[in-house]
Amino acid sequence: MLDNLPHYRDKIEQLKGPIFVFGASGFIGANLFNDIYKIRKDCYALTHDATKAWRLKLLNVPFENIIHCDILSDNSVREVFERYKPQTLFNLAAYGAYSKQSSVNLTYETNVIGTANILQNCSKETVYIHAGSSSEYGFNCTAPKETDRVEPNSHYAVSKVSAAYLLEYYARVFDLKTLNLRLYSIYGYWEEPDRLIPKLVESVRQGVLPSLVSPDISRDFVFIEDCVEAFLDAALKITSATAGKSYNIATGRKTTIGDLVETSRQTFGIKQEPKWGSMSNRKWDLAEWFGDPEAFETDFGWKAKTSLEDGLSKTKAWQDQLQYEDNILPAFLNPKLNPVITAIIACYKDAQAIPFMYERIVKTCNELKVRYEIIFVNDNSPDNQEEVINKICDKDPNVVGISHSRNFGSQSAFLSGMEIATGDCVVLMDGDLQDPPEIIPAFYEKWMDGYDVVYGVRVQREMKPHIHFFYKTFYKIFQSLSYIPIPRDAGDFSMIDRKVVKELVDLPETEQFLRGLRAWVGFKQTGVPYVRPERMFGVSTNNWTKNIWWAKKAIFSFSFAPLELMSYAGFSLTGLSILGIIWQILAKLFFFRDTPQGISTVIVLIVFFGGLTILGISFLGEYITKIFEETKKRPKYIRTRIRRGSKSYKTADEIRTLVKQLRK
Repeated sequence: MLDNLPHYRDKIEQLKGPIFVFGASGFIGANLFNDIYKIRKDCYALTHDATKAWRLKLLNVPFENIIHCDILSDNSVREVFERYKPQTLFNLAAYGAYSKQSSVNLTYETNVIGTANILQNCSKETVYIHAGSSSEYGFNCTAPKETDRVEPNSHYAVSKVSAAYLLEYYARVFDLKTLNLRLYSIYGYWEEPDRLIPKLVESVRQGVLPSLVSPDISRDFVFIEDCVEAFLDAALKITSATAGKSYNIATGRKTTIGDLVETSRQTFGIKQEPKWGSMSNRKWDLAEWFGDPEAFETDFGWKAKTSLEDGLSKTKAWQDQLQYEDNILPAFLNPKLNPVITAIIACYKDAQAIPFMYERIVKTCNELKVRYEIIFVNDNSPDNQEEVINKICDKDPNVVGISHSRNFGSQSAFLSGMEIATGDCVVLMDGDLQDPPEIIPAFYEKWMDGYDVVYGVRVQREMKPHIHFFYKTFYKIFQSLSYIPIPRDAGDFSMIDRKVVKELVDLPETEQFLRGLRAWVGFKQTGVPYVRPERMFGVSTNNWTKNIWWAKKAIFSFSFAPLELMSYAGFSLTGLSILGIIWQILAKLFFFRDTPQGISTVIVLIVFFGGLTILGISFLGEYITKIFEETKKRPKYIRTRIRRGSKSYKTADEIRTLVKQLRK
C-alpha cells in the first residue's frame, strides 16, 4: 500500500525513461506515479494546478519530480518535452468525468486540444498510453466489444471519443505508439472521499452503511492495482499492430450496487440492512454498465486479478493505515491544507530579474508542496519587461501578467494584483529580488499557525552604513509619530490572508500607503526577521528625493503629529512672547532703564514667527492636498491588458469581465 513495493516491480523496471504521468494529481494518476516512483526516480508528475493536488502533498513527492505543465498551451508542453525528453508517457489528464466539472468548453479543451498538444510533441520513440473511458460507449454500455459502435451520451463522452480518434490518427499517419485504455469503474487507494466505494468503506469501518441509490444500477469494478498493471502492460507490449487501438479495461463481471453492498456486509460483518433510494440517480447512470476485456487479455495478456472482496479489504486496510478521518478527509475538504499562494510582484525596470524571481518562487512553492499563482504587474516600465512576462505566461498557466497605462507606483501595482488574486493568501514583493522568495516558507509557517498578516522585518540591509542608519532612524520616528502601532523596519514584503486582502482592496481612499493600511485594518499580525539584500541587477529607482516623498506620504497618511506639533509650538511661542513682552516692560521701567531701543529684536521675532507660520501652512497644505486627491476619486490604476497564461484580455470590457469573475 503506502511503503510496500508493488508486485509488478519488474514491469516498472522495464519501462523506458524518463517517464511522464500527466494528471498525476488525480486518483489513478497519483497511484500510477506513486508505484513507478517507488522504483524509478526518473518518473515525473505533471500537473496543472489541480484542485486535487492534496494527494501529491500527502505522498511527499519531492519538488524535483513535480512539473507544472498546462496541456492547453502548446508552448508549455513543448518546453517540458524539450527539457526532459520523455520516452514513456501516461496521459490521465481529463475534465468532465464528475458532475462538479460542468464547463463544456473546458471539457473539450482538456480532453481533445490537450491531447493533441501532447501528441504533437511526441516522437516515434515515445510510448503514449491514454486513459480513455467506458463512457465512450454511452448508450451502448452493456458489455460492448471495442469494435462495437460508440454512442456517447454526454459532452465528456464525446470528447473522450474524439481523443480516441486522435490517437488512431497519429498512430496511422505519424507512426506513433499510442493506445487508448477505456477504463471502467476503477476504485481503491486515493480515490475521492465523496465517491461511492470510499464512502462505503469509510462507513463500514464504523459498522454502518451509508445512504444508497438504487440497488439495480450495475458497474464493472476494477481495483486500482489491476488498473495500474494494465497501463504498464500497455506501455511494455504495444506494437505497430496494436498502436492506435482502444481497449476495455474491465473485469467482465456485472456488479450491481446491491451486490456491492451485500459483499461489503459479508466481508466486514455488517448487520445493518441497507436503505435504498435516499438519493436520486444521476442522469447519465445506466442500469447495465459493464465491459468485455477479452481483446486486451488476448493482445496484452492482462487480466483483472483482484476480487471485489479483496479490493474492498485492501481499501479498508489502506484507510486504517493512513488514518483516513484525520489525514485524507481534512486534506480533501479543507482548502487551507492545500492552499494557493499568490505572489504579487510590482515590476519597474526589472526585466533582468523577473525570470530569476519566477524560478525561485516556483522552486519555493514546490518545496512547500503548495499550489501557486504569480502575478507580475508591469507598471509601464520602459524596458522589455512586458515581453519577458509574456514568455513566462506562455509556458506557465499559473502566471498572470498585468500591464498599466502609465507608472502608478508600487502601491497601485500591488493593489492591482490583489484585486484579481485568487489565492488563499498573497505575498507582496518588489521585482528587484530585494524581497527574497526563500523567506516565504517562514511566512507560510506563521500563516498556518493562524496569523492573518505576516510581514518581513528588515534586521539588516546590504547597503552603506550611513544609508542604513537613516532608514532605521526614519522607521523609529515614524513609529513614534503614527496614531496606530506600525511595526518598525517593516516594508511591503509580507504574506496577507485573503480576508485581509479583501478589506484592503475595498478601502475607498485613492492614495494608499499599504504598510500603514496593513497595520490599520488590524487582524492577527506578526513579523519575520530577514536580511534585505542589494538589488541584483541595475540601480535602484529610489533616490533621496523619492525617499523624502515616501517619508512625507507615510507621516501625513498616518500621523497628526505635524499639526499637533505646530499647535504646541504656537501655544509655547505665544507664551514665550508674552513673557518676553512683560520682561521688556519690567526691564525698561525697573531693572535696566538703559535697555537699548532698536529694530534687531523685532526683525528676529518677525523672521522666526514668519518661518513658523509658513511651516505650519505647509503642514496644513499637505493635509489639504490629500483631501483634494481623495475628493477627485480617480482610479488607483488603469490596466491596458491582463494576460492569464496564454490568454490575453485587452479591451476594457474584457478586463472588467475577467476582474468580476476573479473577484467572485
